[in-house]
Order: sequence, then structure tokens, then C-alpha cells
Amino acid sequence: MRKIINSTYITLDGVIQEPQHWPSLGSFSDDGGQAQWEVLEHCDAVLMGRHTYDIFVPVWTTLSGDPLSDRMNSATKYVVSTTLTDPEWNNTTVINSDPIEAIRELKQQPGADIAQYGFGPIAHGLMAEGLLDELRLWVHPFFLGKGSADDLIYRPGSTGRFELADTLTLKSGIVILTYRLGPN
Repeated sequence: MRKIINSTYITLDGVIQEPQHWPSLGSFSDDGGQAQWEVLEHCDAVLMGRHTYDIFVPVWTTLSGDPLSDRMNSATKYVVSTTLTDPEWNNTTVINSDPIEAIRELKQQPGADIAQYGFGPIAHGLMAEGLLDELRLWVHPFFLGKGSADDLIYRPGSTGRFELADTLTLKSGIVILTYRLGPN
């Protein structure tokens, strides 16, 4: 069965929203780029919500000629959305109803693992159903000092148990904590 591997940027105060507006720490430096590649090299599909899709499209569609960009752009992409009808990013399929069941079926299909970006309703739903196999938190070494409850990784009612599998400290000071689904 395919694994779903979530990769999420987070600050020390738990903020996950709008990382494109955070202070730059070089997450795409050589060691950060290698860590990004390690997520995608064993995946042949990418899963995201509409918000993440809208952030990724203008960035990734302008990049090419390197293994990471080429892999991201050629991968099959699944976007959970009830409003996206004509995705502009190649190889994109919209999941517009019963996302948990659709993703459960994706996990059963043959293929490599699935990278999932962003930690919103989809990730929380996957976690609640035991479908999120691995969580890679890219902990940025600063407090953002602003944000609403919707900007935080925490959501009322979310539960899940994970076991620490690996840590990696980047030259920038970002620490990547890799957790795997543990016993409930």
C-alpha cells in the first residue's frame, strides 16, 4: 500500500499559514533542496488542498531544468476542491467529493508514495482516519508572533499518535522532524 507523506513548514509558535511571506532562511539551499528532493524521489503523486494549490501553481509552473522542479511538474497531482473546475497545472486531477474515501482508494492503487503538502482540513482528516503515514515538520527557528487560530497547526478535535523517526538540522537552522504513524 502507498504511504502518504506530509511535508509542512511550521514556526516555533505553531504557525503554518503563508510560509511564502516568512523571513527566508534558505530552505531551498543545497541541504534544504536535497531534503525536498528526498520527499519527492519516492513519490509519484502529490496531494494538496485548493489553498496550497493556489500557492504552488505560480511558483512551480515557472520552474524547470532541475530534478526537483521537473519531478514536481511531471508528478500526478490531486487537488481537493469543490470550486476548482479547470486546473491549469498539468497532470492535475480534482477531487471534488468525499475526499477521504477518494484518498483511501488512491492509497490502494499501485504506485509509489504520495507527497502531501499543507496541513489544513485534508491533513487533519487523513490523520483522523489513520491515513497519514508520515509527517515531516520543517521547524523554522523563529516565532512569527501573529496569526489567528486558523493559522496554527492545531485544530480542535484532531488527534493522532506519531513516533519520531528522524531529525535533520539544515545549515539555515531549520530542523526537519520526521514522524511516522504510531500505535493509537
